[in-house]
Amino acid sequence: MTFEGAPGDAGAAARLGAEIRRIRRARSLTLVELGARTELSHAFLSQLERGIVQPSLPSLRRIALAMETSPIELIAASDGAPPSDCRFEVQRAGTGAVPASFSAGTARMLARAPARFHPMEVDVERSDPGDAFRHEEGEFLYVVAGEVAVELDGVEHRLAPGDSAYVGGGTPHRWWSRQAPARLVVVKEALGR
Repeated sequence: MTFEGAPGDAGAAARLGAEIRRIRRARSLTLVELGARTELSHAFLSQLERGIVQPSLPSLRRIALAMETSPIELIAASDGAPPSDCRFEVQRAGTGAVPASFSAGTARMLARAPARFHPMEVDVERSDPGDAFRHEEGEFLYVVAGEVAVELDGVEHRLAPGDSAYVGGGTPHRWWSRQAPARLVVVKEALGR
């Protein structure tokens, strides 16, 4: 899975735009209000929602923060999901790479089936804390390799391989690598599923 899809994949842009519109409406935000929160024009946001333009990763991050979700939630929507009656899915190693501006590393969706959660493998290269995120969805983190600092509601916790953390919806949080690179498995509750 890729954020921009195959060259000329208008479907990925349309799916991303539809997901931004769905979340914006769920948050009861107008395009003008979202524009004010992101410092992006409502005209650009309208074109984005209609799949006419694609955002830069910094713009996508601002949109995600303004709507209290994460860039990965929006990026995941740009990839076509299997049919809704999908009973199983196999994801092979090395597939599904997604650019991830939220962690200065990479993330790979481990499943795309319509489910109540998004499992991801995240390689964290960021060694500085970055901005804290707050979103409605709960999130579970499991450290596979390296050391990770996780700040939950202003309190820093150091996690080593085998350690895990649950982040309840609405809790300000961020993570970064204490020993680059680090690898996490993150399971994020799907919004509105």
